Amino acid sequence: MLVPFDKFSGCLLGQCLGDALGQPVEGFPSDECLDYLHRQVMPLWHDKQVQAAHPFGQYTDDSQMARELLVSLVTYPEFNADDYIARLKPLFEEGLAIVPGLACVDAMRRIAAGVPWQEAGCLPPQAGNGSAMRAAPVGMLFYETPEQMLQIARKQGWITHRDLRCDAGSIAVAGAVALALQGRVEASYFCEQLAEWMTEVEGEFATYVRRLPEFVSLRPEDAVEWIAQAGKPVGYDDSWSGISPFVVGTVLWSLYCFLRTPGDYYASVWTSIAVGGDVDTTGAITGAISGAFNGRSSLPTHLLEMLHDHGGWRLDELEDLCSRAYTKSMAL
Repeated sequence: MLVPFDKFSGCLLGQCLGDALGQPVEGFPSDECLDYLHRQVMPLWHDKQVQAAHPFGQYTDDSQMARELLVSLVTYPEFNADDYIARLKPLFEEGLAIVPGLACVDAMRRIAAGVPWQEAGCLPPQAGNGSAMRAAPVGMLFYETPEQMLQIARKQGWITHRDLRCDAGSIAVAGAVALALQGRVEASYFCEQLAEWMTEVEGEFATYVRRLPEFVSLRPEDAVEWIAQAGKPVGYDDSWSGISPFVVGTVLWSLYCFLRTPGDYYASVWTSIAVGGDVDTTGAITGAISGAFNGRSSLPTHLLEMLHDHGGWRLDELEDLCSRAYTKSMAL
């Protein structure tokens, strides 16, 4: 099945946009996120003449790492960990990574100190969302070869995270993008397929995904009560308001936000941010899945033209990368 380029490019651009929209309020509580959405995002989305109260367009390490993964996957026939690490090093060693997670920082420090990448990833019980947040490009490229998709989704995550819940989260995000590209987003089927892919890796996480359709009809303020606590061990640090960086809640919330309004990128990303917490990541993951389903044409061009990474990697370069990836995907 050949998907339209519009949907293909919508995935990466949708991730970067959702990430950039969430970045100014990462870690904020819900009331402040809602105020930001109403006062800044709503007018900025609908009117290209509006001046943002804060500089808009810089996306975070979520999309920086996803982008570099896509560059590496386009360059090599298979996942090449050494190449991917070489592309990540400048982000961390030169201080270019935007608000990076501690697990990723620690793993990259160990690699820089000479620890083999196979041993550098943070061990259980650390189960942050750093590997899942960058997994969307795997679904972009390998949406028709699920076995390969599942293997690469896991391998790319091992560089920084070694908990099986992180493996399962990466599979869920890559798989969600693959299904969205193919238009297969009816909630029961969508979640059952993701759970099937996840089960052999981490059964409890898969069970939560399988239950998710029960909650899609609930209002966000009701659904978040279950999702934010799903899978958290006794004694988990709950200092985050809303959705914490714990991988289970992050992925479940992102899937919920997409499935609640699958045909509306704006509504899905709005919901992902409104809850508060790690909203650059929920915005990025939700944006990638929704962008893959709704396409680049669903995204406001005036906002896409504001995207950048330290002044570089703007829209033209991102679209060129998508074009190269699209060409490779047709050859797989």
